[in-house]
Amino acid sequence: MHRPEPNFNVAAQVIKQAELNPSDTAIIFEGAKRTYGEFAQRVRSLAGLLRGAGVCVGDRVGFLGFNQPSFIETMFATVSLGAIFVPLNFRLTGEELAFIIDDAGVHSLIVDPDLIPVVESVRERLPCRRFYSVHGALDGFACLESGLSVAAPVSEIASSSPHDTLLIMYTSGTTGLPKGAMLTHGNIVWNNVNASLAFGANKSDVLLTAAPLFHIGGLNVMTISAFQMGSPLVLLRHFDPEAVLDAIEEHSVTHMFGAPAMFLFMAQHPTFAARDLSSIEILIVGAAPCPESLISLYGQRGISFCQGYGLTETSPFASFLGPQKCLEKLGSAGLPPVHTELRIVDNDNVAVGPDERGEICIKGPNIMKGYWNRPEATANAIDEMGWFHSGDVGYIDEEGYLYICDRLKDMVITGGENVYPAEVESVLFEHPAITEVAVIGLPDEKWGEAVTAVAAITGGSDLTLEGLRDFAVAKLARYKLPSRLHIVEALPRNPAGKVLKFELRETLA
Repeated sequence: MHRPEPNFNVAAQVIKQAELNPSDTAIIFEGAKRTYGEFAQRVRSLAGLLRGAGVCVGDRVGFLGFNQPSFIETMFATVSLGAIFVPLNFRLTGEELAFIIDDAGVHSLIVDPDLIPVVESVRERLPCRRFYSVHGALDGFACLESGLSVAAPVSEIASSSPHDTLLIMYTSGTTGLPKGAMLTHGNIVWNNVNASLAFGANKSDVLLTAAPLFHIGGLNVMTISAFQMGSPLVLLRHFDPEAVLDAIEEHSVTHMFGAPAMFLFMAQHPTFAARDLSSIEILIVGAAPCPESLISLYGQRGISFCQGYGLTETSPFASFLGPQKCLEKLGSAGLPPVHTELRIVDNDNVAVGPDERGEICIKGPNIMKGYWNRPEATANAIDEMGWFHSGDVGYIDEEGYLYICDRLKDMVITGGENVYPAEVESVLFEHPAITEVAVIGLPDEKWGEAVTAVAAITGGSDLTLEGLRDFAVAKLARYKLPSRLHIVEALPRNPAGKVLKFELRETLA
């Protein structure tokens, strides 16, 4: 007997939720609420508009804009047609965007009006057949909002298999040209099954997204799953510590994802201690190693602060430290979720034993299909046994808990000794004068590389290299102590919150 396969199209799952609960709140954005019924109608109309513009199965649709409902509506509308969504980083230059848009072969591009000038600067080089402005018709840019009112809504959602590409997400490109990770419908669904099994999910959860949606953390730690679950999403156009604290109080937010820097800036807000954060059930931190002092700080407020680890290529969850073990396993990135495996390998791709450092490798249905148009890069990243090689250094303890040491490329080799910057940063971060710190290796004639601390300090503070070394000497071996110190106003970060260490190395070298 032939048994039909279920439709794995994520848009179909979301539209179904909307049909079941049309009056439930879908999005809260800048004071306006939109129900699931309204949201689904806009997705169907936008899909009709794109289909009328010639978007077919497998075509790519790009969105360049700040966080807003149109971003999410465009994604689900694109996917409804069996097409592929390409979220674009709004902080990139015209040159950088031109490379990505051309590499992905974007058919239709939807642009935030504020960002049209950057597109105009390279427009003649772009392969796009259609250009839309989210609001207002501008020269050569049709108005998306006007088009919605006259478009014929799509009634049938395209049928997709788990292996069909849902989106192409370009990696941060902290070194070299960005690569487009192809994430499938199956990747997204299995990631969210993993996440819900790890920390639970209820329709009554109120989720807040302030991280940029073009980043896998902002998009698929909680945002897509909120719509699959039929929960309300509080969406902020940009991250602002005060706005986040206001939203948590006003909407009784239960869950939020952020990079460590975001939670740090919230904790440093002058009203933090007086805020009512009692609705929060879980804060999920990812995108960079989280200082233990920050986890403890939120723990004092009774807030479960959970460390997740993952990458764009893993959709993103590779491991998760649940609230039960947050304090007992402080500093760990936790255990692999139910449907994913982890292992640590040496330079010969042989698995190592407990507590031995090596490269973190991940396997499971959440691993990307590969890099768009990059078969060699795909083969380098995913081995013949299906293990994705992360480029991160870590170890797994006797109980199976993962600890992240650092990026392979960020490791400092001084006098033949390996120094993992994250370990040093965690100690230096506790210094009362330091607000944020990064440790890098700079060329040194004697030692090969010098352990270098780059720190931003609190106003009115004074920090010397001698004072910093004296502070850290009790917790770090002498070869790990910084031998150089640079004071800066702020650390350069990419939109995901990761410190751009290559930029620091180039500037200070």
